[in-house]
Amino acid sequence: MAKRYWLMKSEPEVYSIEDLARDKHTLWEGVRNYQARNFMMNDMAIGDEVIFYHSNAEPPGAAGVARVSGKAVPDPSQFIKKGEYFEKRATAAKPVWFCVEVEFSKAFTKIVSLEEIKSEKSLTEIALLQKGQRLSVQPVEAKHFTKLVAMGAHRG
Repeated sequence: MAKRYWLMKSEPEVYSIEDLARDKHTLWEGVRNYQARNFMMNDMAIGDEVIFYHSNAEPPGAAGVARVSGKAVPDPSQFIKKGEYFEKRATAAKPVWFCVEVEFSKAFTKIVSLEEIKSEKSLTEIALLQKGQRLSVQPVEAKHFTKLVAMGAHRG
């Protein structure tokens, strides 16, 4: 199966590219959208590459690159009764939510801001910019992934 590319959003106050660099890898927990969950369950594979996007930030934008390092597993946050992401319908035998593990690859030298992404002609068709597109996990074409990586350069 060919490698695929993704964009995954996180608020930097919740979990940033710096947090992932420190932790080396993490489960991408807390996604509560069925389409995003289905991407993780059915379409993501170990080795797929990810643009790590800081949302609800100043400025919002692409912060670095991660890699899918573990296949989809039941999201453990759905079972924490007093947790923000508790799901009362979920059981160990029949979980509702799933997540993949991602590992740190590289942080960009600078955030590639949403404004820069919007102004780059070769990115006009990226899913991130399409009207109504708010998914926290979304596919990215290889050419868009490559362009974002080039725009961000790398540090560390």
